[in-house]
Amino acid sequence: MPKLYIQPLTFAPSPQAVEGADEMPGAIRLAGTMCYARDFALIVRSNAGHLQSRQVVAAPDVAAALAGLPDPLIEEGERQWSNLRMAHPPLDLQFGDGTGRTIRLDQPQVMGILNVTPDSFSDGGSFDDDVDTAVSRGVDMLEAGAAIIDVGGESTRPGASTIWEGDEIRRVIPTVERLANGGAAVSIDTRKAAVMEAALESGARIINDVSGLQYDPRSADVAADSGCPVIIMHTPGKGDDLHAGAKYQNVVLDVFDVLRERRDFALKAGVKRDNIILDPGIGFGKSVTENLALINALPLFHALGQPLLLGVSRKRFIGALSNEAPAERRLGGSLAVATMAADMGVQILRVHDAAETVQAMHVWRGLRDGALTDFSQLAQ
Repeated sequence: MPKLYIQPLTFAPSPQAVEGADEMPGAIRLAGTMCYARDFALIVRSNAGHLQSRQVVAAPDVAAALAGLPDPLIEEGERQWSNLRMAHPPLDLQFGDGTGRTIRLDQPQVMGILNVTPDSFSDGGSFDDDVDTAVSRGVDMLEAGAAIIDVGGESTRPGASTIWEGDEIRRVIPTVERLANGGAAVSIDTRKAAVMEAALESGARIINDVSGLQYDPRSADVAADSGCPVIIMHTPGKGDDLHAGAKYQNVVLDVFDVLRERRDFALKAGVKRDNIILDPGIGFGKSVTENLALINALPLFHALGQPLLLGVSRKRFIGALSNEAPAERRLGGSLAVATMAADMGVQILRVHDAAETVQAMHVWRGLRDGALTDFSQLAQ
């Protein structure tokens, strides 16, 4: 059966900035965020991956356009159209002492990266075997306004070696435990079920699996049993090398299809719908051109009906576009993409430079608030 995709194309600064037709809104609120999408592409491609049609319609005309599709596509189109307009509930994080925390998803949230590894591509060796320094770095990011601290003990850069789960647990648990005991919302960046279990027992409340629950056959059950939010990332590699085996006919639509399949896999395993967050996996088995295509098409992924996370901080494609600037000199490019992602309704930004990104999001929020409260151009 052919496949359908609804991709938001153009945006308005506020709903009052565009006129509706026949009492239909001229723009929809995208995924419950502060972004308003106006025009949409309805894309159909065959099972063989060939594009069959592409129709651009305005928001008030989408329902009629969907009704004109072949019968097998109408139900999927209505589902995606509903997903694009879905307001996601806050992440509900429950702590062992009976307290809890909610993380709102109606505006961008910053996740601070804390790698306790000797070989991560950007900050490898900065915090491994020095728990005090790692915890201090995490506290600094929290005080700067990061909502989540993402602790990882295994590098997933191209060419990195897979480490034994016992070594990974030894690296991450002291930092996870101290940050969680201090009240931080901690996520564990791992693809191993044993590491997930140990981190959850130590206070982590989010699972960030870069393999999309594919690497470890127990990971889906651990995620479901935990009742915690789980981040499912796209990666072409299913074994030790997460970057291997990348073959795309259309990288945007292919990644969409894989994330849809992994979402459905997680649901079947028992993960609650409200606990699934999707990540297109920028930099994992993708060329510079493919990364740029995915970033430009981010609004499409809201049609999957889940909050989105984007991790582009200091990645190689930024250096490739900046005279091969080294990782530590990619802040400007990282902030440029983070701001663009916020414009597209991405809910969580995974970054190394938390303070700078939080400031950028404060300014972004101020601009959005200004647009949403500006009625000066409406006719009296």
